[in-house]
Amino acid sequence: MAPRVMSKRALSLAWSTIKGRKGGFVAAFLAVMFGSAVITASGILLETGLSSGVPTERYRAAAVVVGAYQSLPIADDIDPRFSERVRLPAARVGEVARVRGVRAAIGDVSVPMSVVTRDGRVLDGPDGFPLLGHGWPAAVLGPFTLSAGRQPQAPDEVVLESGLAGRAGVSVGGSVTLTVGSTPSSYRVSGLVTPPGGRLIRQSALFLTNERARQLSGRPDQVDAIGVLAAPHAEPADLAADVEKAVPKVVTYTGDDRSDAEILDIGATRSFVIELALSFGATMVMVVVIVVASTLALSVQQRRRELALLRAIGATPKQVLGMIGAEATLVSVAGAVLGAVPGIGLGLVFHEVFAAVGVLPEDFELVIGPVPVLASMVLCVIGARMGGWIAARRAAKVSPVEALGDAAVDPRKLGWIRMTVGVLLIPAALAAAIVLPIVLPGEAAVDGASSSALMLVIAVALLGPRLLGGAVSVLGPRLNRSGEVSGFLAIANAHARSRRLSSATTPLIMGVTMAAAQIFSATTLASAAQSQAVEGIRADYVVTPRSAGLSPELAGVLGRTAGVAAVTPVVRTQTIATYTSDDSQQYKIFATQGVDPGGLKATMDLGVLSGDLAGLRGETVALSRIAAGTIGAGLGDTVTLRLGDGAAVRARVVALYEKGFGFGDVTLPHDLVIRHTTDHLDSWLLVKAAKGTDLRSALARYPTAAVADSGSFTAAQSGDGAGDSAVSLLLNAILLGYIAIAVVNTLVMATVARVREFAMLRLIGAKRAQVLSMMRRETRIIVVAAVLIGTLAAIPALVGVSVAVSRWPVPSIPPLAYAGIVLAAVLVAWPAIMISARVAMRQRPVEAIGARE
Repeated sequence: MAPRVMSKRALSLAWSTIKGRKGGFVAAFLAVMFGSAVITASGILLETGLSSGVPTERYRAAAVVVGAYQSLPIADDIDPRFSERVRLPAARVGEVARVRGVRAAIGDVSVPMSVVTRDGRVLDGPDGFPLLGHGWPAAVLGPFTLSAGRQPQAPDEVVLESGLAGRAGVSVGGSVTLTVGSTPSSYRVSGLVTPPGGRLIRQSALFLTNERARQLSGRPDQVDAIGVLAAPHAEPADLAADVEKAVPKVVTYTGDDRSDAEILDIGATRSFVIELALSFGATMVMVVVIVVASTLALSVQQRRRELALLRAIGATPKQVLGMIGAEATLVSVAGAVLGAVPGIGLGLVFHEVFAAVGVLPEDFELVIGPVPVLASMVLCVIGARMGGWIAARRAAKVSPVEALGDAAVDPRKLGWIRMTVGVLLIPAALAAAIVLPIVLPGEAAVDGASSSALMLVIAVALLGPRLLGGAVSVLGPRLNRSGEVSGFLAIANAHARSRRLSSATTPLIMGVTMAAAQIFSATTLASAAQSQAVEGIRADYVVTPRSAGLSPELAGVLGRTAGVAAVTPVVRTQTIATYTSDDSQQYKIFATQGVDPGGLKATMDLGVLSGDLAGLRGETVALSRIAAGTIGAGLGDTVTLRLGDGAAVRARVVALYEKGFGFGDVTLPHDLVIRHTTDHLDSWLLVKAAKGTDLRSALARYPTAAVADSGSFTAAQSGDGAGDSAVSLLLNAILLGYIAIAVVNTLVMATVARVREFAMLRLIGAKRAQVLSMMRRETRIIVVAAVLIGTLAAIPALVGVSVAVSRWPVPSIPPLAYAGIVLAAVLVAWPAIMISARVAMRQRPVEAIGARE
């Protein structure tokens, strides 16, 4: 019974303290509230990725859609998705049809196509979405309604979606030019169909004979998916379970999940959202804990007199800890609850922005449930309790006599544990940033270098008073003339209050460090990729597709053109490398290219470090230095790869190269890769040709192929990641915005608490203008010190990342971007301190000196 009574007393005392010192708890409340909002938004994104989707379009009439496993099963981890379509044997259609409750099973294939109009325009689906060709039997899965003409009966007949026919300017009985890859063919329009719901949003459709569609797919013995029409009274969920029991190695989809089988990108989007929410949410939880702990630490320091009195009148350390823990609980619960509503709004903002930049379909519905809100509340309360416990430990453990003595001035010494941990973190961080990129292989070097920034931020938080004191000693006389009264007071105050100031400026230092580390790590990686691509392309021209891809035979056509010295077809995909690390199975997804080694030296320079790319034939592979180090492979070793469609291959390493960021970390033989892509098309062709060679004439018969010089091609490639960059920019803005709120909170809190100090200065003769001048000079020291320390904390990580990715110790730091970080630090800190100082001096000095701290 006693613990329960003590708990009630602690809560009652905590509530009385909060009511009596509202200003001291506002900062902690705001830190928790905004942290709760961001974590709630991350949770909503995670739940959306797990349970949301988009309505199916082409399979609306199918009760169940059957597909192949599109992911690689990994124990105790997220299953990585294959980047290409994993198809099913056509024989599976008959097996599904024999399952009880199945009225009909229809195999479907999707062939990317384009319409070339008489005036040379190339038409795809709406808003850049694909135009897909299917076999006529799959039309019933829509169902598509024949509105004019008849179904296709000959290999050169086609049925068009009515909207597509209108855009192309053709009607029943007319002819239309369709391309698969780069190869055009003429078809006669035998009929028109109306799609389900009147129109398709994410695609356009046309229908060929079943045999012709299977032939054009390149895999006549396979199907993309199987649509199941249910018998009367058959429930989709039960039917799906029966199909999975009766037919081996298939996955079933019902409801909106059917779109995952229909459009491959939907499943990839789902995985992207889940991984993004997990990584960003974990980062925000860590940042919220650090910020709340720093805010509560400052609050406890400002209440030393009150806590000392409690210890002097008999309060035990356990009671003090219990009271501060109860305060943290009450404040965090209130902040977490109130943060849920703006968190839901922020989730909506995430959804809108992601849809606007094209990384999320507009109709990928946001799921807003209670679980993310409850999880955010629990995490925020736990984080606040941890922060309160850390902040209260010293105040609770000192003896009453020491407590009353400490209440007069800031303690001059730091605890030996704090000092030891902080000092040891500095060489550990420097070793992670400088030594690991040289010693460790692969991505471990990049990760180790990146972690050093966080380690140094923690070291700064632990050693803050000493670092700030040193910075004041060095910067104070240089930024302020100590001969002036205000300058002298600013330097003296900063020295005397270094402990409190360090708690207030730690979020500012953290903001500068994280902004510099994240922004300039991204610019360093982008610069490395761009420079490698520019230096690595030796070709004079690049042939690119105006639609889905380039037909493989186009390389031979160009190779026979007068003036052409070499043609290298390139097909892009992703592979999953599986390897053993620490006695457990690991995986890594790598950007991959397939190339023909013949003539490769004339068109592409991968920066070969060892081995020979001429050996890229059969089941062989060339790895970048980063990829080889990540999976622990060397020249002559055999590595296990999963190709784009999940096919496993044991490939022998024939070369190691440097320029993986520019071209992809894995390079495989062209014929091996293209067999395992969804569409069997090339991404582009690199052409080495004499000056004046007329490639456009050679491509006149291929209306969807375009010619560009190598410079404009690499420039265009650098802009392909605009959507991902926009997402990264938004998330960094949210993270840094939260840190900015924390900075304003702590600086306002620290400044307003100096009411008695300002009053004392004015009572002994200082004018109001002189006190404000002192604060301006003190602010100058704080901002410059924070920017300097934050920059120094970020530099080792940036140097390490640069060494890891390019073997060059100079990172890419755009001057304007760094100036923006400095300006943001000034705009956040300066008004927070100066406006708070003016507010703190509104009272008359005599009234303020008697007020409670």
